[in-house]
Amino acid sequence: MTATTPAGRRPVITAWSAVSPFGVGRAAFTEGIRERRDTTKVLGPSYEKVPEPTACLVPGFDVRSALGRKGTRSMDRVTGLTVTAVGALLGESERNQRVGTGEGAAFALGTTTGSAQSMMDFTRDSLTGEQPFFVDPAQFPNTVMNCASGQSAIWYQLKGPNTTIAGGRAAGLHALNYARRLLASGHAESVLCGTAEEFSPARAWLEHHAVSQDFPGTAGSIPLGEGSSMLLIEPAGADDQPVLAEILAVELGVVLGEDVRAALSSCLRRALAQAETTPDRIVAIARSSSTDRAGADELLAIVDVLGETGAVDLTPHDLIGDTGAAAAGFQTTSLLAYAETHPAKERHPAAATARIGLITSVDRTGSVGCALLRLY
Repeated sequence: MTATTPAGRRPVITAWSAVSPFGVGRAAFTEGIRERRDTTKVLGPSYEKVPEPTACLVPGFDVRSALGRKGTRSMDRVTGLTVTAVGALLGESERNQRVGTGEGAAFALGTTTGSAQSMMDFTRDSLTGEQPFFVDPAQFPNTVMNCASGQSAIWYQLKGPNTTIAGGRAAGLHALNYARRLLASGHAESVLCGTAEEFSPARAWLEHHAVSQDFPGTAGSIPLGEGSSMLLIEPAGADDQPVLAEILAVELGVVLGEDVRAALSSCLRRALAQAETTPDRIVAIARSSSTDRAGADELLAIVDVLGETGAVDLTPHDLIGDTGAAAAGFQTTSLLAYAETHPAKERHPAAATARIGLITSVDRTGSVGCALLRLY
């Protein structure tokens, strides 16, 4: 980490962590991105009833093994991944623990549904049991979309605003934008901003049928992934801040008709104007890179607005699979991992502030967005 305080007053990212198919923690993710390591594995016997034989899973992850037996009997996988990611970030330093918890600490989590598996299992029990109400009440909290963020707040004493935002692959950008608003309005002193997605038979079948119906011939072309990413975001200016990136702009949009290219191009132009920067300063890009038509339009929009920038492509999709609602979060941590392993002077001897990273996201539901980060 480089201790740098930017001159502007935009919010800054001061710490991050990830629970991903590369492993648990920031170091594991950074190493995986640096090596460009493919994490696709053949699924074991416990996943025999899924449509595709491969996936990108967090290696060896088990909720009770990761978090202990106390309080985890009924915890589902997406909640366990989230709580583990928060713990990995807070446990990295005393400062993270102090700044990221307490009365002024907020939590913003990007998701799509929470746990589709928990919802389906609970519903099935109500239909197949002797009586509809013969269900396990301890499992009911898992069916609520904000279960993961609520459990994280309980585990780590996060007493500020707690929000779960649904947004598909763009959920991480929605959460990032919400975190900025919390800080700007004074409703929080710091924000733990994250994303989470689990791999499960329920999600596998939902994705299989959705892709098969909307985009025939593409089902199974990319394995599903899972995990949770976490950022610690603060207002700039504290004396002891180890600033990793400055959030220059976040822009979100909705596709009208099927013109993904135009919607994302508009977001990109607004972001560049908001950040008061130019395409030639962008050194790295992380795309959502879906394999459907929206993914192709995403690339065309980038070329339309940026031209040939020579920026490094850090898209993690091919390495850790389609991580759904966690995608934009992992795109962000890919940029941060790159900045950590490529010090500023290696690319821009004149000034570290010249390095800009770009995140773009498109989702088949019609949500698009982008973010610009100044990398330190």
